[in-house]
Amino acid sequence: MKKILKWTTIVLLAVVLIGGLGFYFWSEQTYSATEELIKTIKIEEDPLIEEKKDWLIFNPEESNSKGLILYPGAKVEVEAYGYLGKSLSEKGYTVVIPRMPFHIAFLGIGESEKIINSFDEELNWYVSGHSLGGVAASTYAYDHQDEIKGVIFLASYPTNSTDFSESDVPFLSIYAENDGLTTEDDIEKSKKILPQSTVFHQIEGGNHAGFGMYGKQKGDLEAYISPRDQQDEIIRTMDEWLFKH
Repeated sequence: MKKILKWTTIVLLAVVLIGGLGFYFWSEQTYSATEELIKTIKIEEDPLIEEKKDWLIFNPEESNSKGLILYPGAKVEVEAYGYLGKSLSEKGYTVVIPRMPFHIAFLGIGESEKIINSFDEELNWYVSGHSLGGVAASTYAYDHQDEIKGVIFLASYPTNSTDFSESDVPFLSIYAENDGLTTEDDIEKSKKILPQSTVFHQIEGGNHAGFGMYGKQKGDLEAYISPRDQQDEIIRTMDEWLFKH
């Protein structure tokens, strides 16, 4: 009997170890910033961009007193959102993109609290997120509705367990016509758990990967506009909405 228990324990430990290693290697197969983006946004040379251990911070030259925390999509490197971060910071926003454990935002939902508490400057904070990052961001917002001034979904939507239909929190949902991962049907279904005041904006010809700049993504559809054009429309839409809220 003891031998059976011993071998059962060894087998279970081996399964856990193999599964853990498999998850780690899977999580490390990430989507990195494109060469074009790296050449455009020179993070290491820009004095207004701070690289901290867990965060990438885009500081404005002149603050508009609004801060935006952007949760990255699953397995997407934070640098892939560099164009979004830099462009919004040039409009006065403080933008913080947290590096998530194993590149999965659900494992770092509480990063917003750490970020907000780390700033001496009094800012009005908004949370945003791409794909699964948006789900994680809205999960944080659901439990901190008195602190968060608004939520911006980028090809994303909340889970049924976070029903905002009766909430006063403002929402913006930006989605793309040719998104193969977050479909228009997904966005339509999300409307019942979002406030009636939610603003929805579709990017014609855009796709899922176009919410960052990291190249093609498995399962996505082909975009009919360039990543830069999609990014510019996202930035313009976010800025207009944030200005009103």
